[in-house]
Amino acid sequence: MTLLVTDLACARGPAQVLANVSFSVEPGEALILRGPNGAGKTTLLRTLAGLTPPLAGMITHSDGAIAYAAHADGLKTQLTVTENLGFWAGVFGTSDLAPAIEAFDLAPLAHRRAAELSAGQKRRLSLARLLVTDRPIWCLDEPTVSLDAENTARFAAAVEAHLGRGGSAVIATHIDLGLPNGRTLDITPFIARGLAQGDPFGDAYSEALP
Repeated sequence: MTLLVTDLACARGPAQVLANVSFSVEPGEALILRGPNGAGKTTLLRTLAGLTPPLAGMITHSDGAIAYAAHADGLKTQLTVTENLGFWAGVFGTSDLAPAIEAFDLAPLAHRRAAELSAGQKRRLSLARLLVTDRPIWCLDEPTVSLDAENTARFAAAVEAHLGRGGSAVIATHIDLGLPNGRTLDITPFIARGLAQGDPFGDAYSEALP
């Protein structure tokens, strides 16, 4: 399933952040978003996921195609690892938790409450939810935060397996994940004029820099 973005303009609050963003992501491909802090990577991902309405442009994909993982882990702290995954499986209409538990080595933690997990363990559980969504397009915002080298490699392997199944991913990260089918998009050229001139609350409807 192809994700097609055409002349997209994105806003953070009242301020336009990005303009004229165009790209496509094919099945089996990962697009790595790069750019300075505050450039709009998170805003772009939230817009792709439908959490923030675009100011202009088009995002083309099938309904229910995107799974979004943000900075926050989004866990129910009083539920166990298995119960958290079961909850999200119910939300997305799936039932098989085994691939998610195996991919992120969660079996030893299966009966532990999320509140009792370390930051890295919480991140692993949060990312494991992607595997129970059964959605083909993953939009991921700095997914390796709190992960050590071993678990960063686990995450990269999970993404590579997802691509191998015909899925795709858009990932904001400064980490080289070594994905064989990954390409990079620097969003700096798409920064809207007000932000590029140093005003974080620039003209909410400014046009892109030439």
